[in-house]
Amino acid sequence: MDVLKKVPVREQDPKVRATNFEEVCLGYNEEEAREEASRCIKCKNPRCVGGCPVSINIPGFIKEVEDGNIEEASKIIALSSALPAVCGRVCPQESQCEGVCIRGIKGEPVSIGKLERFVADWSREHGIVPQAPEKTNGKKVAVIGSGPSGLTCAGDLAKLGYEVTIFEALHEPGGVLTYGIPEFRLPKERVVQPEIDNVRKLGVTIETNVIIGKSVTIDQLFDEEGFQAVFIGSGAGLPMFMGIPGENANGVFSANEYLTRSNLMKAFRDDYDTPIAAGKKVAVVGGGNVAMDAARTALRLGAEVHVVYRRSEAELPARAEEVHHAKEEGIIFNLLTNPTEILTDEKGWVNGMKCIKMELGEPDASGRRKPVEVKDSEFVIDVDTVIMSLGTSPNPLISNTTKGLDINKRRCIIAEEETGRTSKEGVYAGGDAVTGAATVILAMEAGRAGARGIHEFLSAKD
Repeated sequence: MDVLKKVPVREQDPKVRATNFEEVCLGYNEEEAREEASRCIKCKNPRCVGGCPVSINIPGFIKEVEDGNIEEASKIIALSSALPAVCGRVCPQESQCEGVCIRGIKGEPVSIGKLERFVADWSREHGIVPQAPEKTNGKKVAVIGSGPSGLTCAGDLAKLGYEVTIFEALHEPGGVLTYGIPEFRLPKERVVQPEIDNVRKLGVTIETNVIIGKSVTIDQLFDEEGFQAVFIGSGAGLPMFMGIPGENANGVFSANEYLTRSNLMKAFRDDYDTPIAAGKKVAVVGGGNVAMDAARTALRLGAEVHVVYRRSEAELPARAEEVHHAKEEGIIFNLLTNPTEILTDEKGWVNGMKCIKMELGEPDASGRRKPVEVKDSEFVIDVDTVIMSLGTSPNPLISNTTKGLDINKRRCIIAEEETGRTSKEGVYAGGDAVTGAATVILAMEAGRAGARGIHEFLSAKD
């Protein structure tokens, strides 16, 4: 064994997986996991813990894996994370825990994410479930949204004895885990639903088809339903567009809608009748993880797919693993390219996208080099479907129907980072509703902060 290199992870063959929606990465078996765990050098000052937004005791659980004590490893992870099987699959470990791993200085970092996934999957397969508290404290807390921030907040509060009800607007819980991330990255029935069920087993009630701000307001939750605190984890589901000519044409989608149709409404399955425009030639505009998800979904639905991004590959915000997988599967990358107009036929359907070449100039306010148009470099990409993946912002329904709840210019709720406290007493918030679209693990961190803030608030009232 070469201790400087990770134990390889088994994956589906690219040519095979490009035609199905089964999970790409197959994960470690126990022998592989224990071998990978043995690469950890048990640092006295484990920087990986500091690199984890929810501060999992990473050396602790890895040591238990190395020794074959998988159930004990799962207990250690459960102290900090309610969604380990999810995080092990979709967290950007390369820029967090693995990014600061000491082993990675002279070799490859320990595969912390793959080990977390192994432990979570082993626990599920062996029926290991969290224990609910013996009794509750009688205090009711409402959580809005059943995505990663809401589930985490609810789980932490339930462990402390609170009676927690999650209100979910859609017909299935899970938020972005259910509607946003494709099956081939995050299996719904095998991974997401069991993690949600584990939160339920802590005593949390989940009510679906409840739109806060329409079905019931936050003030009514306090005044009529008897809740003593509220956490808003409603995410950021309002898509952004470029504002270019032709953007309202038939065959133009937001990535949010496209992925929701495929994931939540099962459009990728032959036995469901949810319509989705598969397209023969699809352009996905954007370079983040959502863009990769949309592109790889369109590919599996039978299209030739182009990712159109205005900067170079070095600036792609998507995870390196997702870009690598997309390339392996045959996605075409049109980099340093920016759309200027969507072309249509006489019936208003997309039949091309006019673009212009870009080059990188001086750094902008974000520190990235600003893309600048190259004069007289216009050209047309032959496509029949365009998917815009340019980011999302929070839906204003909750802020518009809640007096005293402050928002910023981007319509995000203003909340304290450490506690999630908002401008309205008893109301806390976190995740994408506060930050705008971000990662699952950062939303979970915000959910934990909100739980701490609510616990402090309600404890002080005693």
